[in-house]
Amino acid sequence: MDTAAWTFNITTSVGIIMVNKALMATYGFTFATTLTGLHFMATTVMTASLRWMGYIQSSHLPFSEVVKFVLFASFSIVGMNVSLMWNSVGFYQIAKLSMIPVTCLLEIVFDKIRYSRDTKLSIGLVLLGVGVCTVTDVSVNARGFIAAFVAVWSTSVQQYYVHHLQRKYSTGSFNLLGHTAPVQALTLLIVGPFLDHLLTNKRVYAYDYTLTSTFFIVLSCIIAIGTNLSQFICIGRFSAVTFQVLGHMKTILVLILGFLFFGKEGLNLQVVMGMAIAILGMIWYSNASSKPGGKEHRSPTPVSKGQLEEETDHLLDSDDPHVK
Repeated sequence: MDTAAWTFNITTSVGIIMVNKALMATYGFTFATTLTGLHFMATTVMTASLRWMGYIQSSHLPFSEVVKFVLFASFSIVGMNVSLMWNSVGFYQIAKLSMIPVTCLLEIVFDKIRYSRDTKLSIGLVLLGVGVCTVTDVSVNARGFIAAFVAVWSTSVQQYYVHHLQRKYSTGSFNLLGHTAPVQALTLLIVGPFLDHLLTNKRVYAYDYTLTSTFFIVLSCIIAIGTNLSQFICIGRFSAVTFQVLGHMKTILVLILGFLFFGKEGLNLQVVMGMAIAILGMIWYSNASSKPGGKEHRSPTPVSKGQLEEETDHLLDSDDPHVK
């Protein structure tokens, strides 16, 4: 199940990046925020349909939690887009890499997680490898730094919150998407056209929608359903840190596919070495974090004497023939 979840996430994530790259570079549809709103609208239709057919059971999630989650997610999407516009590509990549230590900090503070030395070193190796193969020119300005800061913290908190809500309310990935996707879709479809006009100086309503470009938009929305769902599944089953670390495999695959389909410009020994270092770091992280003590709670909740006696009495009174 774990392998299937990661394969599903990597496949859909890489697929949507390649489709969006073709949509934006070839067909000129550069309205990223509006497109994300369409993605969540498609996800809303999917979850509503599954609930109507009885495949998803109704669940409770306080609206205040939905609002907080959507607030974090919206700041994440808007922040990442503005950060890319105001910063160099190199600083934008550094900002994305900094999400891992920020997410680690959130788990340390709120979940009392302790990381072993090998786990910390493996995370550092992944950051080094991805940095070597993606970070080139680095320049920063005040407004770009603020945008990157907002993007990094909001994205990290949003991903942490996915895991937090699933644990706190015992809700599945489909149910959580069903609660949050409609509000995200509404928010982004309202804000998106204005933000995209600010970023591109073009209006989404004035775009020349051809049959081919419309096909790619629809295809992007279909793949996005799988991307959104698989992200919630992976974070729910593992953690936001593991999702971030192993998720950089998508960065490596996107680079490789980009070189294969869009030309080998930029492919050099430094990029190849960075990919190799990052992959070794991911393998090391998978091994280190799965070992006893690799990643554990510092202060597990103690079992009270009353709880222990109650559980013992329950076992002694059990009618199970296997319990003696």
